[in-house]
Amino acid sequence: MDAWIPQLTQDGSFTFFSEEFGEAFHSYQGAKTEAFQKFSDAIELHKTAEQSTVKLLDVCYGLGYNTAAAIEVIHKVNPNCIIEIYALERDATVPIGATHPQLLEYWSPEVQTILKQLAHNHECIQDDIKAKLLIGDARQTIQHLSDFQADAIFFDPFSPRKCPQLWTIEFFQLVARALAPTGKLSTYSRSASVRTALIASGLKIGTIPLGEVHLPHEWSQGTIAAWTAETLHPLSQMEQEHLNTRAAVPYRDRTLQDSAEAILERHAKEQQSNQSESTSSWRRRWNIR
Repeated sequence: MDAWIPQLTQDGSFTFFSEEFGEAFHSYQGAKTEAFQKFSDAIELHKTAEQSTVKLLDVCYGLGYNTAAAIEVIHKVNPNCIIEIYALERDATVPIGATHPQLLEYWSPEVQTILKQLAHNHECIQDDIKAKLLIGDARQTIQHLSDFQADAIFFDPFSPRKCPQLWTIEFFQLVARALAPTGKLSTYSRSASVRTALIASGLKIGTIPLGEVHLPHEWSQGTIAAWTAETLHPLSQMEQEHLNTRAAVPYRDRTLQDSAEAILERHAKEQQSNQSESTSSWRRRWNIR
């Protein structure tokens, strides 16, 4: 816990700040709120919870809030639902730090037990929960899930500029293989490059509409991806045009082993040679600050 100092967010829950990435793990508008709004609620997990079994893939598990919120949503709707979870996380100290009582008190006793077992044992096996936490580079650990088909994928790395290796076309292709035919992927990112990469992996995309509380410069809470578009909220005209700008040039990592620096350098060169509309021009046209 010494390495991770709780940071208070506006809904009263706590997050951590990563010195390595220069970002907090959650929005300061509310860590716990974000776990529900941008992930479980965004994909309407309460409807999926009517199934006898729900399978989840949590990419970049971090403090475990997205998994925790999902369990609470599912078991509120269907207490008998069996939940199967795979969670991917690079730094094993983060989930351990999140088991401090100050951070756990916002979750139900059931969820507190699960978070503790995942953090310390990397596994939790109960009658209605089968969960495993895989520690390591997600580009490699996800390749152990060749037969897993998730009803919901929570995609929550640090931002593309800070952690580009997990926002590439090639990584999204691996993630897409783990998505069930009727499953949905949710991410907080509304980045054009991320949306382009999701499309390149074969998925359809939709937006997460703004909630009642949002910052002035925001136009979306994130992105939902699925194999079919029928249940997705369509992109606005502004968002569609965003995909035609240089901001939509995706990140690439063909070997799934490149450093962040190499990926960023390649991306910058591709953007410089791209002849699409500039992002600044798009912003001016839509009066985005």
